[in-house]
Amino acid sequence: MSIQISRRSFLKTTGAVGASFIVGFNTAGVLAVADQHDTADLNAFVKVSDDGTVEAIVKHFEMGQGTSTGLTTLIAEEMDVAWDQISVSFAPSDYELYKNLAFGGQGTGGSTAIANSWEQYRMAGAGARDMLVRAAAEVWDVSPEDISIEDGILKAGNKTAGIGELAAVAAKLEPLANPVLKDASDYKLIGNENLPRKDSMAKTTGSATFAMDVKVPNMLYVTILRSPRFGGTLKSFDAAAAQDVKGFVDAKALPNNAGVAVFAENTWASIKARRMIKAQWDDSNADTRGSDQREAEYMAMLDADPVYDASGKGEADISGKTVEADFMFPLLAHSPMEPLNCVIEPTEDGGVRIHDGTQFHMITHPTLSAVLELPPEKIDLVTYYAGGSFGRRANPTSDYHVEAALAYLLMGKQKAVKLVWTREDDLAGGYYRPQAAHRAKIGIGDDGKISSWAHRTAAQSIAKGTALEQMLVHNGVDHFSIEGIVDTPYNISNMSVGLTDFESPMSVLWWRSVGHTHTAYTMEVLMDMAAEAAGVDPLDFRLAHLDDSSNADQLRMAAVLKLAAEKSGWGSNVGKGKGRGIAVHKSFDTFVAEVADVSVNSDGKISIEKITCAVDCGVAVNPDIVRAQMEGGIGYGLGAIMRNEITLTDGVVDQQNFPQYKPLRITDMPEIAVHIVPSTVAPTGVGEPATPPSGPALANAIYAATGKRLNKLPLESNGIKFV
Repeated sequence: MSIQISRRSFLKTTGAVGASFIVGFNTAGVLAVADQHDTADLNAFVKVSDDGTVEAIVKHFEMGQGTSTGLTTLIAEEMDVAWDQISVSFAPSDYELYKNLAFGGQGTGGSTAIANSWEQYRMAGAGARDMLVRAAAEVWDVSPEDISIEDGILKAGNKTAGIGELAAVAAKLEPLANPVLKDASDYKLIGNENLPRKDSMAKTTGSATFAMDVKVPNMLYVTILRSPRFGGTLKSFDAAAAQDVKGFVDAKALPNNAGVAVFAENTWASIKARRMIKAQWDDSNADTRGSDQREAEYMAMLDADPVYDASGKGEADISGKTVEADFMFPLLAHSPMEPLNCVIEPTEDGGVRIHDGTQFHMITHPTLSAVLELPPEKIDLVTYYAGGSFGRRANPTSDYHVEAALAYLLMGKQKAVKLVWTREDDLAGGYYRPQAAHRAKIGIGDDGKISSWAHRTAAQSIAKGTALEQMLVHNGVDHFSIEGIVDTPYNISNMSVGLTDFESPMSVLWWRSVGHTHTAYTMEVLMDMAAEAAGVDPLDFRLAHLDDSSNADQLRMAAVLKLAAEKSGWGSNVGKGKGRGIAVHKSFDTFVAEVADVSVNSDGKISIEKITCAVDCGVAVNPDIVRAQMEGGIGYGLGAIMRNEITLTDGVVDQQNFPQYKPLRITDMPEIAVHIVPSTVAPTGVGEPATPPSGPALANAIYAATGKRLNKLPLESNGIKFV
């Protein structure tokens, strides 16, 4: 897979021999074409060479979620080319031409890659196919209706030609504005259960290039010594002891006083030298609160009237039999396997080239332009694979890019600089899933259904104070804090949602499934509690609140519930010392239901035996990837629910690395059975939706097995022990 591509280098290659035929969309959103003599301003998606190979230019980068395979599938399907005939490269940085249609700018996230590209990439593939067919018709003097394509070979009677042979002719034709897309009944690749991923071989052999692998000539390595407290700034530092470290080059204060850049000839020398530097910090604007103090403030917010009325209904009056509960969720780190890193090097034209697993081009590119005082066209962003992200690389300040740019400027723009964050850096001073607290009081009517629901939430806003505030915050409400509650598909008419923001200079960010990480847990544990109070089976209770046959969301949510229940054997006797729990949630327009089976040993420790998952994500473009994302999302969610938390002492993070912030172990991973609901609805997201229901399904199963209802996470710090 070729992934080292910038916009300028891409346009240069379009003029090379063999790059005959390029299809994409122009700035008006209309299909357009360029040949080898034309560098038209279009976002090329399909590149056909005269040797018959096809290149898919994917606008969403690959961090393990499978977009490089999914987007390529859409093109290959519509073009009728063989799977091994089409390769993949990442799109150059152009946040207008390659915009995410869900964001309005170039970026990957929110489980939107396939959803926002579904028609766009199929149209590009269908447009390329149509032009090749018309080119063959012109050369062979036959009707286009008489021509077929199979595995990249055009046929009409006894005439045959590979697509490369006709690329030059096709490049001279005008593309149709609306080429005919395939009917689902004709799909060969979309929905194919056995289609191999495009990135598997390179990652298996080690030939895949990640940003961490990048080395360029005349390069220095840099790590940053940062304040141990959020909001702290540098007063002074002494680097005398660092002079004794072999390979140490220099140490300089960042211009924004956010830390000290430590330059060296290799990463280890930079890390060692950093340890030797003595720094004085100004904590006058820092957050010095410990976890206990923070938690007390969160609870006080729930006791007070909410600042924002997120539902616009005022607080609901609760009547009838009542259910009440408080929930507390800790700060969580993203902890991707590949820590943050990037390279900045000078280019001959006075610009720079950034080597990175870039997730948010639309923010990173203009931010670097401002910091480096360079026009955007002088900045190349070369995108590589990323070893995970879970939201971390897509932050609204481009924090690590800015640090790298400042370090580059400090060295006089003469040397390339590779910035590396250690895992300790990210765990102790990165971005976090916000701590959140919930309180709910629910009324159960005489009919055994929910008659009223009053909900209060306290959380630090992710969007406020960022460049995204205007787009994401409305009437003071950051939707990320209450998503999954205020817009629940459940039929609960008398429901109120209040919100209060927790204030802190701590940097918070979306974490795999964002607000749904805590709202789904709250909603689904409460639904179990309400079902118990009503004396109704948890499955039947949920279905009773998804009974509007005119509501598509309710129908789809009910369908995944029923499928997960059926496949798990819901309702059967699980036996002594075992428990079964269920949860369902809608996020990113995808519906996921999960049933957890657990057992309790003689020491009272819990073993997670099995998770049964049902998912409705619309058309499953790559079923194997859908299953992989469900499995990965479940494992990621279970690990966080079981053990993960970021705690603070006097404002300093206690956890340093995986010994203290324990990821899910392979021995923790249960058997997972994923069942995909067949659908003709356009695809929706799969990268994140499996995570939200995994926690409450586990918690409800533990309650069924032990009678312990713990609403403070993680479970292991609050009374539940796992095998």
